[in-house]
Amino acid sequence: MSSSRNFEGNRSNFPGKPNDNANAVINAVKQENNRETVNETSTVKVLPEVTALRATNIRKTSISMPSNLNEMDDLRIDRQNGTASKFRRAESETSSSVTFSNSGSTPNGSPLGSETEEEANDEELAKVPLQAPPRRKGRIVSPSVNEKMGNDTTELSGVQSATSTITSVNSISSLLKEKLQLSLPQALRSSARRQNADYRLKAFVGILFLCIVFLVGFAHIYYTQHVLQRAYFEKFRFNKNERVMRVYSSTGAEIIAARLGEGIPSNTGVYPCLPHHQRQDSVCLEWLQQTRLYLEHTKREGMHCYHVTWQSLSPYYNPKDCFDWSSKRGHWYGAGQIQNMVYPLERGRLELSPFITGDVRKHPFGNVLKRYFLNSKGATILVDPETPLYVSINANRTSDFCLQAKHDAFAYINHLTPLPQLNYTICATDNMKSLHSSMAEKSLWDGLKPDELHAVHSLLSEPVWQISPTNEAAIYNYTEDVIALGFLRQGHVLLSEEWQPSPGDFVLDEERFPSMEETINIIHRRGFRIVFTIQPFISTESINFKDAVANRLLISERGSDPRIPALTRYKQINSAGVLDITTNKTLPWLQTKLESLIMKYHVDSFYLDLGTAQDMPHYYKCEQPLTNPDHYKTIFTRSILSTIPVIGVSSAISRPRAPVFVSLPPFPSSWKAIKTVIPTVLSYGMIGYPFIMPGAVGGDVALPMSDNNPDNDYEVDLPDKELYIRWLQLSTFLPVIRFTHLPSKYSDESVLEIAKRLTTLRQKTVTPLLKKYANETLDTGLPIIRPLWMLDPADPACHVVVDEFSVGEELIVAPVLYSGSRQREVYLPAGVWRDGIDGSLRKGSRWIHNYRVAEDKVAYFVKMPDNTRF
Repeated sequence: MSSSRNFEGNRSNFPGKPNDNANAVINAVKQENNRETVNETSTVKVLPEVTALRATNIRKTSISMPSNLNEMDDLRIDRQNGTASKFRRAESETSSSVTFSNSGSTPNGSPLGSETEEEANDEELAKVPLQAPPRRKGRIVSPSVNEKMGNDTTELSGVQSATSTITSVNSISSLLKEKLQLSLPQALRSSARRQNADYRLKAFVGILFLCIVFLVGFAHIYYTQHVLQRAYFEKFRFNKNERVMRVYSSTGAEIIAARLGEGIPSNTGVYPCLPHHQRQDSVCLEWLQQTRLYLEHTKREGMHCYHVTWQSLSPYYNPKDCFDWSSKRGHWYGAGQIQNMVYPLERGRLELSPFITGDVRKHPFGNVLKRYFLNSKGATILVDPETPLYVSINANRTSDFCLQAKHDAFAYINHLTPLPQLNYTICATDNMKSLHSSMAEKSLWDGLKPDELHAVHSLLSEPVWQISPTNEAAIYNYTEDVIALGFLRQGHVLLSEEWQPSPGDFVLDEERFPSMEETINIIHRRGFRIVFTIQPFISTESINFKDAVANRLLISERGSDPRIPALTRYKQINSAGVLDITTNKTLPWLQTKLESLIMKYHVDSFYLDLGTAQDMPHYYKCEQPLTNPDHYKTIFTRSILSTIPVIGVSSAISRPRAPVFVSLPPFPSSWKAIKTVIPTVLSYGMIGYPFIMPGAVGGDVALPMSDNNPDNDYEVDLPDKELYIRWLQLSTFLPVIRFTHLPSKYSDESVLEIAKRLTTLRQKTVTPLLKKYANETLDTGLPIIRPLWMLDPADPACHVVVDEFSVGEELIVAPVLYSGSRQREVYLPAGVWRDGIDGSLRKGSRWIHNYRVAEDKVAYFVKMPDNTRF
């Protein structure tokens, strides 16, 4: 007993957690109970006091124990003697051993013959929480319970007495090992849990930070793009800080998005204009020492129009606005002919260039232009003619269409304002067709004389025979060959400028045409009309050049003596002056020359070959300043039309009065060139030129006449036969059909047969439609040859078809434009259409794939009434 108590006392020096001690004793008792072994000398019994004492210990460690058990906190333990006075008093009162149970009940377990009452008390004492000073955690260990119990009580007592010291040491070692085995994995797991918790916390904080940054950025963008965008007018928003303009449809859809004032320094503040700079019914904003912006709004015919005016305040700033021409903004049309002739316009690419006419083989723009742009979502941009306009399309790898006002040394040398101004108007509505119709110039018939209307119809129904004359025989024989065909009407004989000795003489070359007066009389009797080509260019070799210089009839050179004419080159003319149509003396002088031709040779009308802006002298100076070099053509055409009959012009920036037709530019004889005919025709009609005159069938090939054999037919380089046939099929449906090469010149008679059938088709089907829609055009201003979207503006497929067109709204043409091709893709707008080849009915709003077209056929479709059923 003494040694047992010493062990218990020693164990109290290494106290573990009370619950650990209790659990160890409980496990030991469970093992002994399960053995149910009866020793020879004594029987181990599980006493009810043990169960009661364990229950007391469980209640002590519970956080929800009753308050009357708190008296256990008054226990005091004497560590040196290893005794507990209160437990000893309880030991003397207890008459039996204690039995331990997990459930707190008293099972029939094995008796504990190896422990006396005093040892049991010592065991219970170790399991009671002691009110001792805090100990270092490293010294806390759990005591071990000897699970092996002998059967003989006397023998067990002796063994314990003899080996008390060894048992104490082994127990301490065992406790330390057990504690380390339990503590290390638990510490590692606790550390891992803390690390995982740290990682989760850091991840949560990071995600929260990113969310805050996103919300702040979104709020800033929303505030900038929407809150700062002031709705100055209906369906119009403008952010004055970012200079972003947006125009909306009646349904709220965005039609126009543009960045205004490109190039304004970012640190330049914007303020309202001073009172003396304000305009009535307009918004005025000023960027100090840079530029001033005026915004105005008008509403007419169900559409909203917004007027934008930039006034530069610095010689170093040229106003520039850029519109978003990405695919989500719809498709754009207009302008006229541009380099590589793309359709729609947003598919092209053009560096910033002055918006003036030229030759697209060398310059950005072609021979006919207008500052008008139409969007498929229902918006137009119309630039003021006095703006020194520069234009770019998708320049610098962007999807922007930019307008800039800039003075330069050639295109815009005459400054109407000290600093450049950019002035344009945006109009918007929901339907592009109705918008375009409202923007078209109306009442073209106003002031039209009966003979002028007759001239329009004659050009629509009769061919134009373009001849480059070298002698009378060439003209005579050409007209004779036309009559020999038997199926083509006589039409107009158009003589190029070679009828003069030198350009600018305005007299017939009597050496080459000694009896031209008689020849023209014969031609008239055959039913032809004679048209002479004239130019404003006076060759330095002309008999009129000296007279023109003496009378100051020519454009002078800027910066030099006004008596010195500015010279230029044009076609085969190496050196020529240009008539200054702005002087009061030039028009009467020219009128006298032309009237003399009319009187002597009975010339029916004239064709004006005006060249382009790029053909003007570089340092030109007129008596009256021009807005730009193209302004010259407008003045010249209007002046001539008031005095002599004109049927056509080669170049224009504004629509000439009927019956004047505007020519397409010259096209080389190639398959690449024929593909550009349709988009050019559609673009010209879109920008307000309904009466157009295409080039020659087969292409504009030079005609080298034979001087060695004047009595025989002229010698020409004929275009490729297949190309000529496909070009003739295309021209059959255009307003004017112009010939240079007669179909009878091909040795293959199939060409002549095809020409006969196409002539019949034109006379019976096409010409009546051309006349019908020409009369409509004179009233509405809409083109005769129309893109498919004018038939169905809501159909997206119609917006991009580039190789089909319609004559009015009743006939669709889909010619073959590729060498060797015998089939093509055809798109038909909504409705029912009758196939022109086999007469079958076809439903619209769909593609016809691999539509077969033989070499002698052309695909066309006639619109049927809406109630037509299959």
